[in-house]
Amino acid sequence: MSMKLFTQYNRVLLLIGFFGLLVIGSLFYQTLSYYLNKQIDNYLLEELLEVQDYDHKMNIHPAPILFKDLVIEYRKVEKFRNIKIFADTVFFNPKKQITESARYLKTGVKLQDGPYNVTIITSKVESQNQVMTILLVIIIPVLVLLLILLVINRLLMRRLWDPFRQLLENIKSFNLNKERPYETISTPILEFQELNNAILDISLKVRSDFQEIKLFTENASHEMMTPLAVINAKLDTLLQSNTLGKEESDTLIDLYRATSRLTKLNQSLLLLVKIDNDLMGEKETVDLMELIEDSIVYFRELIQERDLTVFKNFQAVSVFGSRQLLEIMVNNLFSNAIRHNYEGGSISIILSHEALIFRNTSNQPELDESVFDRFSKGRDSEGTGLGLSILRQISSKHGMRLTYEFKRGDHCFIVTFKPEVSPGSLK
Repeated sequence: MSMKLFTQYNRVLLLIGFFGLLVIGSLFYQTLSYYLNKQIDNYLLEELLEVQDYDHKMNIHPAPILFKDLVIEYRKVEKFRNIKIFADTVFFNPKKQITESARYLKTGVKLQDGPYNVTIITSKVESQNQVMTILLVIIIPVLVLLLILLVINRLLMRRLWDPFRQLLENIKSFNLNKERPYETISTPILEFQELNNAILDISLKVRSDFQEIKLFTENASHEMMTPLAVINAKLDTLLQSNTLGKEESDTLIDLYRATSRLTKLNQSLLLLVKIDNDLMGEKETVDLMELIEDSIVYFRELIQERDLTVFKNFQAVSVFGSRQLLEIMVNNLFSNAIRHNYEGGSISIILSHEALIFRNTSNQPELDESVFDRFSKGRDSEGTGLGLSILRQISSKHGMRLTYEFKRGDHCFIVTFKPEVSPGSLK
């Protein structure tokens, strides 16, 4: 799961602060409770001395004492044991009529009439209240301080990371095809200055390399087109000559076909480069239904020649993009549906607000996803193997998705206008 750096940093900081506060609070509580217990133990020892002093002066041991928060109990024993035991307990306070936590001292004493075990119990409620009060007095300001530091840290980090966000925006808006250079930012932070300078250097180098590749591609294409045109013209002249024998004519026909394929390959590669680099002119609002109708008129003779039936189901749909590229996409889809059909077959064209579908009958088996790879073609195909790759590239450039399905023996090519929305099952 993706997470912003600042969010991750705050989460770690909060977890560390939370567990740190728990540990420190627990240690502080234990330490404070220990020292308060020591005070109570000293108080119990003082009460024990008063019992012994009373017995020494009055020659009798005092009666069992029951004050508000103090209980003294005696039990006569046969053998004296001078062992002092301090521990926590709970006792029922008869004055308050409630059960309270307490601390007691149990030890042996020698009174006038023999050895006794004396138990002195005192309530810890007041001490515990003191501990909680001290804990709250310290913890609450610490929590407030942590919250204040968190808010200050958030505001400070947001301000410190503003140059980074501006860098990202500038990188996203940078376009090689536009003359506007990469926009630098002004920041006092050294690390962001270094990052900004590095991006500027990379953008200059990328723009320079891009211009060189673009110029080379254009020049290479034009230079190749000239000799190819000359070769085609010479071959046409030779083919029209009556002085050639059958063997020479067959050889020239093979050369003519190879040259034509080379010309198409050069044109396709040049088109791919232009598509990849957004060199196909300005974008506009294009009426797809009008494009398809024009395409039907363009292929009318070929449709009649092969006795094909065209079924249409159109909705008025307009898209924003390059008219030239959309014409290429529609014409190529139509051309494929005609070329890979059989005599007397049918072509169904469905245009909706979700997708454009070309469906044609065919004797060919189902295709696999590799048909969209560059230079991928069937054994009997005379194409360049770039047609469907170009179509997928065009659809991707317009935010669409081109897919293939095989339904009831028909080949279906689907251009989905909103890739996140499925056009539904084909009938």
